[in-house]
Amino acid sequence: MKSLFKLGLVSISFRALSAEELIGLVVNAGLQGIEWGGDVHVPHGDLAVAGRVRRLCEEAGLEISAYGSYYRFGDCLPESEGQDPEFESVLDSAEALGATVIRVWAGETGSKESSEDWMDRVAERTRETAELSSQRGISIGFEFHDHSLTDTIESTAHLLKKIDHPSVTTFWQTPLGVSHTERLDGLKKIIGNVSNIHCNYFGDSLWPGMRLLEEGAVDWQDYLDVLEKTGQSRWISIEHVKNHDVSNFPRDAATLKAWVEERR
Repeated sequence: MKSLFKLGLVSISFRALSAEELIGLVVNAGLQGIEWGGDVHVPHGDLAVAGRVRRLCEEAGLEISAYGSYYRFGDCLPESEGQDPEFESVLDSAEALGATVIRVWAGETGSKESSEDWMDRVAERTRETAELSSQRGISIGFEFHDHSLTDTIESTAHLLKKIDHPSVTTFWQTPLGVSHTERLDGLKKIIGNVSNIHCNYFGDSLWPGMRLLEEGAVDWQDYLDVLEKTGQSRWISIEHVKNHDVSNFPRDAATLKAWVEERR
């Protein structure tokens, strides 16, 4: 039986490596694709680099799981002008790369410190970016992360409800400093709006250190159960490894592949 899940790597896990080295890692690990970051490997607006990376992936038989941009809606704040990549340059890069989803950040201030007016402005601008992107067959997915409006399940759901656009989703990863039960309950609450998954294992401690993925087997089986029950195909991409040591990536990749193989 064909798996619902496609497996890959988020390129920002190893910023010091070249695109060629990253592609070699993923191919050797037997994964299917890469989410390319817009900060180092495929800079915003550099269409020549985006096209080159796309060709390298095609030649290696890899897919593009997403374009991981660092667009943070700074254009909603006049005083932030120049601090944020222009969305049009992000969109051009995503198209040249062949990505079908752009990851964006919902600002750079946590939901508790943000006003409803700011959330309204981000929601309005997100609809605008979604309309522009959808014309090119590209969707928008929020980074699920602290220091943004999508730092909790509740705030993420609230923002997505305000946006109310079919081309806007959220990515999901295990939030820090909360228990496995809270993570699992949160995923269940928002699963209908979740697209790509970033996969790693920190444990439950408040100030965690990255661990080998195999140590999170019990937790991740629960998350995979929730994802599988939807019947929706999704990318699950490894983001970061223990000690940021590239030698730990093949081990984590083998672990993730084994979990998915067991479900066929």
